[in-house]
Amino acid sequence: MILEAVILPIKHGLESDFEATFKKASKILSSMDGYLSHELHKCIEVQGKYLLLVRWKTLESHTIGFRNSVEYQEWKKLLHHFYEPFPTVEHFEEIEI
Repeated sequence: MILEAVILPIKHGLESDFEATFKKASKILSSMDGYLSHELHKCIEVQGKYLLLVRWKTLESHTIGFRNSVEYQEWKKLLHHFYEPFPTVEHFEEIEI
């Protein structure tokens, strides 16, 4: 399992619109091959800052399957105009402790 972690900086004043649009976009994400689950968290201390966590079966499920899909084009159309600056996406694997 791979965890995708993204800090989403949302343009001031667009937070409510972003949240409503993200609910629609979530259906795209959850329909993808290799998708396991996702969560969206709103920062308490910093207005307009969100944390997106997505669990994928493999790194390629996200980087190739999702990003090269027709569905990703719709995802971009729905969400990318909310970000400023554009977020950095990072992937993590769990360490057994």
